[in-house]
Amino acid sequence: MPKTQFYTATSIDGFIADADNSLDWLFEADQAGEHEAANPFAAFFADVGAFAMGATTYEWVLEHDALLDQPLKWADYYGDTPAWVFSHRSLASIPGADLTFVQGDVRPVHAAMAEAAKDKNIWIVGGGELAGAFADAGLLDELILGVAPVTLGAGAPLLPRRMTAPRLTLTGLERKGEFAYLTYRVGPPPG
Repeated sequence: MPKTQFYTATSIDGFIADADNSLDWLFEADQAGEHEAANPFAAFFADVGAFAMGATTYEWVLEHDALLDQPLKWADYYGDTPAWVFSHRSLASIPGADLTFVQGDVRPVHAAMAEAAKDKNIWIVGGGELAGAFADAGLLDELILGVAPVTLGAGAPLLPRRMTAPRLTLTGLERKGEFAYLTYRVGPPPG
């Protein structure tokens, strides 16, 4: 059965981006190249039929990879998999990318994503607040966390809300290079 998954890298102290909303720390943590060979992302993404990200994540990827100047990079990364970008402001669209800009309630967007994904999974890219909104609506099935060997001290939190142990069940634990991958099944919200 298809799942909605928040698959992300996190620092040991629970941040998914640094105080400048950058992921450069992640590339530094992966510099040894050990993780790249063991990185499970390609296998994960092969099962993804649709994905969503917030405006900050989208803008970072857009700028970091110069996607407006080199739009084919998007297809290199994500093929023709449709993406939804949550934003309250107007954002530049990547030429040739299957992007839908949305705002508000995640439930109707999730329904559209599930229809587009067919029998494949939905990936919540980030940020943590967006993943939390899906969790709050009872639409997040799994957390897959690549814990990087770094502490940031501040930044964008992994999930900026309280989710207690009764909602989270550890279903997987793997070491890939210096990264620890933790997989948790997410139960329904209380009430």
